[in-house]
Amino acid sequence: MKLVLSRKGFDSGYGGMPSPILPDGRLVPLPIPTGHDRFTFADLNLPDVDVGGLLGDLSRDVFCLQTVIHLDPDLDRGSDTRLAGWRPALGQTGNSQSHLRDMGIGVEDVFLFFGWFRETEYKSGAWCYVKGAPHLHVMFGWIEVADVLPIVLERERCLSEFPWISNHPHVSRPDHYTDPRNTLYIAANQSHFNPNVGYGGGRFLKYDDRLRLTKPGRSRSVWSLPAWFTPKAGQAALSYHPRPDQWEQDGDRVTLRSTAKGQEFVMDCAAYPEGEEWLVGLIQQNA
Repeated sequence: MKLVLSRKGFDSGYGGMPSPILPDGRLVPLPIPTGHDRFTFADLNLPDVDVGGLLGDLSRDVFCLQTVIHLDPDLDRGSDTRLAGWRPALGQTGNSQSHLRDMGIGVEDVFLFFGWFRETEYKSGAWCYVKGAPHLHVMFGWIEVADVLPIVLERERCLSEFPWISNHPHVSRPDHYTDPRNTLYIAANQSHFNPNVGYGGGRFLKYDDRLRLTKPGRSRSVWSLPAWFTPKAGQAALSYHPRPDQWEQDGDRVTLRSTAKGQEFVMDCAAYPEGEEWLVGLIQQNA
């Protein structure tokens, strides 16, 4: 199994603000705004969350429910927009997909999605970020890959076998997604790691310290990871992080100065077998 730490959602370049952590701990991962897709923030499956109020207050009315978004990864869309057979899915293209291809990502590999989050509160009739609350990288969902579809190269076959993918952003706009590397990763119908969830993929609903990547007291791109992430002699490190000066031992943890740019960081758990047990714990305790 290979593990992919995949950066998704609002960042400093797209959205320009952290996704909210609500006062009760719920995570609200915000998909990036876009001009070429069809879903909007109103299509997010976040019952009992004042998405419009959150967006308006936190962005100072830059974003609203009608803002068009790139709903990808598609982990938990509303039932009214799901076609029969729907499963969680991730689309990737361009250089990021080239990296995934070169690393051999395929069936039975796992994506863990992380993004930029910060605690919020409702104060004086408006949503705001908690003063002094840290900016964090937090994992908010996962996909256990069951199928890999080359959407541009084999579009007719992919749609014939999986007709429900037709309204996924990487499929519904063939005029925009023309790169032959455009690929869809589809989750399993049943999780291998947690029999109590319906799919091999979904969202982590509430903040938990085990989902936090950012090291306490440090900037969000400085991570504290289990010690088994430490690069081993003769084995590849987490991709894009080969330099020894990026890693620092810290007791039973290891500190990583993560690469500022890049979307997909891959670790081969054949060389780091502790990764599967760690992953099982994350999914069973948070999904």
